[in-house]
Amino acid sequence: MDKRLEPLFTPWKIGNVEIKNRIVMTSMGGTDLFGWMEKNHFDKAGAEFILRVAQNNAGLVLPGCQPIYNPMMGQWLHKNKKMYKDLAKWMPEFHKTGAKLFVQLTAGFGRSFTISSMMETLYTNPVLRVISKPIFNFDKICASASPAPNRWSDKVPSREMTVDEIHKIVDSFGKCAKLLQDAGVDGVEIHAVHEGYLLDQFTLPYVNKRTDEYGGSLENRYRFAVEIVQEIKKQCGKDFPVSLRYSVVSKTKGFREGALPGEEYTEAGRDMAESETAAKYLQDAGYDMLNCDNGTYDAWFWSHPPVYMPENCNLEDVEHIKQFVDIPVVCAGRMNPWTAADAIFSCKLDGAGFARQFLADQEWVTKLMEGREADIRPCILCHNGCFNMAHYNGVPNDQSLSDSLHLSRCAVNAETMQTDKHYIQKTLEPKDVIIIGGGIGGMEAARVLALRGHRPVMYEKSSVLGGTFIAGSAESYKGKLRDLLAWYRKQMDDLKIPVHLDTEITDISQFKGKDVIIATGSMPRLLTKVPGYEKMTEACDYLLGSPVGDTVAVIGGGLTGCEIALELALTGKKPIIIEMKNDLVAQTGVCLANSSYLREYFALNSIPVYLETTLKEVKGGSIIVTDKVGKDTEIPCDSVISCAGYNPNPIATKKDGKVQLVGDCKSVGNLRSVIWGAYEAAMNI
Repeated sequence: MDKRLEPLFTPWKIGNVEIKNRIVMTSMGGTDLFGWMEKNHFDKAGAEFILRVAQNNAGLVLPGCQPIYNPMMGQWLHKNKKMYKDLAKWMPEFHKTGAKLFVQLTAGFGRSFTISSMMETLYTNPVLRVISKPIFNFDKICASASPAPNRWSDKVPSREMTVDEIHKIVDSFGKCAKLLQDAGVDGVEIHAVHEGYLLDQFTLPYVNKRTDEYGGSLENRYRFAVEIVQEIKKQCGKDFPVSLRYSVVSKTKGFREGALPGEEYTEAGRDMAESETAAKYLQDAGYDMLNCDNGTYDAWFWSHPPVYMPENCNLEDVEHIKQFVDIPVVCAGRMNPWTAADAIFSCKLDGAGFARQFLADQEWVTKLMEGREADIRPCILCHNGCFNMAHYNGVPNDQSLSDSLHLSRCAVNAETMQTDKHYIQKTLEPKDVIIIGGGIGGMEAARVLALRGHRPVMYEKSSVLGGTFIAGSAESYKGKLRDLLAWYRKQMDDLKIPVHLDTEITDISQFKGKDVIIATGSMPRLLTKVPGYEKMTEACDYLLGSPVGDTVAVIGGGLTGCEIALELALTGKKPIIIEMKNDLVAQTGVCLANSSYLREYFALNSIPVYLETTLKEVKGGSIIVTDKVGKDTEIPCDSVISCAGYNPNPIATKKDGKVQLVGDCKSVGNLRSVIWGAYEAAMNI
């Protein structure tokens, strides 16, 4: 192990509970022990994931948050005693690992509850609202400190919670904590004065307009959180540890408006001055640890940093707040292990929080300890599998029901939280399998085939493995994607997979009788009907080095176009975005944390965006566009980049069970669809 990492692997204490090292797996929705958005029960899939993380040297493990009052079907968490008995039977197996377990309990979501189009229909239709109430009681689920707009929808507002409702939640926290303590759990974490969830909504001035004992002064706004820890200590004793998930600074300008790194703004939520007082106040109330980051759902890119956010984005603020408390402080948010180790060594931090990296690779801590950093499958911060709640103009949460019910899967690891259908099954009949195309899809298929015992052979027409992912990972801020590409190439070497580079296959008849996986990707969609289209630079060509001028028109404001526009701006160019739809990144599967960063970056930096606008002509030094009412506008520019999408490019269509298409050559999607599809294709052989 790198000696610089040694501070991460020293013991520490939370109250009287000793933790073997400073690695904390922070809570993620979907990794729950008692089920997620379903009838509460001891969840075997969640337990399997949690146990594997613990077996691979995490020090403190926090499963996904458990609502005290289940949003679906309205169950109180403390009333199902059987699942606590099931948990008690499992805890000895967990404790064999030497890790400690704190279960995270949440008061709820309030105005942050994720609303879908289906939910809007249920709420706005009087008949459906009554019929669906036993399953989704939106008035109860979305209730907040004060009447407030929902983060996702204008059609499902939040009403003010009653004092009686607050007291019932406090009481349930105490009962749940006691049941968890009796089951052998090492502590609990309260979720959360953090990320703009319900407890946080009570603390934030822009949400809480109450005039009773839960509004107004700092003491009143934090009273809800204080009463919870006091009730738990009353039920469990003062030595039972209670952590608090805590956002140091809200980084929020107002409803649905976040502040970007370095932006000058007026804080609408908790500023640092208040946080200095609040942290000490919460400690004195009985909290034994602060598990920290920044942000709210209105500034979600702080709590769920996309790849555009800087590494260790919350560390400076967390180090500052540690000076005002005597209890341990943990920091999460794109943490770099080496930076975290330095902060712990300097006594500026007590623990380092990591979340999505555990989804990508449950064994990453073990690999880190063994000095095998190159073997760690990296999280690329895409949110495609774990938290892909997409939101854009006129559309609330645009997410499939399957994704809503199964959070914390992983785009780059098809097995995570899906071992019921994705698992390596050794073959009894090893076969030679031909793979045509050496992009991510081809390499994933080859990897799984080799692990199963087959003999994959890969053909790639270019001189290097990677396909379009080479261009897709080229932007300056996409180091994590380049790490993933390096990981896949290393897998090909480690598994000794024969790779024929500079070998283009155009006819698969030569492989008759053999299983063939075609992973030839896609081709750019060219706007051939636009006069002057040949003057445009295609997106991948730009990313691979084709030069562009100073002022660049980007045709297409989806994810690819916006990421290219961001890269242009970061390198000193002047991008102009042209988009046919009524919002940027108006597509399913792109998490709001990612898309809102891009939208707010362009707004802050005054980057011209033309929505509901189509390209009419490309001229020598300008383009002509047409808006939604038919008005033409000529826009001067030096270069034009086409981000108009892609079309599948298979060299053959599927004819029988021995030929399979995977990735974009089958259907253009995202990295998740490519990797999961390739995994499944390899399992079919």
